Amino acid sequence: MGDYSKALEFYDKALKIEEKTLPPNHPSLATSYNNIGSVYDNLGDYSKALEFHDKALKIYEKTLPPNHPDLAQSYNNIGSAYSGMGDYSKTLEFYDKALKIREKTLPPNHPSLATSYNNIGSVYSIHGLSSSSRDISYCDVVG
Repeated sequence: MGDYSKALEFYDKALKIEEKTLPPNHPSLATSYNNIGSVYDNLGDYSKALEFHDKALKIYEKTLPPNHPDLAQSYNNIGSAYSGMGDYSKTLEFYDKALKIREKTLPPNHPSLATSYNNIGSVYSIHGLSSSSRDISYCDVVG
């Protein structure tokens, strides 16, 4: 297990410098927001994680093309936070957004595509959502 308080301390120092020296939509800010969000995710503070992942997403949506891999990762991070909060319909919504980008931009055997399939499969498997919550059966896609 990592030293999350130390990680937050240093990520916060980096963020303070970036906020003073970079334009508000700079991708480095989004990276810092995602890093901080991931620490809060690991700490189980999912609402705080969501807050930071959402800040990153807002920057990415303004600065990246709609099918950029960083946007997919951001959707995935938000889905993970919603999963921790127990909001599985929101989890699927954001995992699905990540999957759609990855299906359009990655080769069919790319590990990030497998991650998306596994994330969505886990929501159905662990949390017992019905397949009617989704238009496609991921078991059929992967299998």
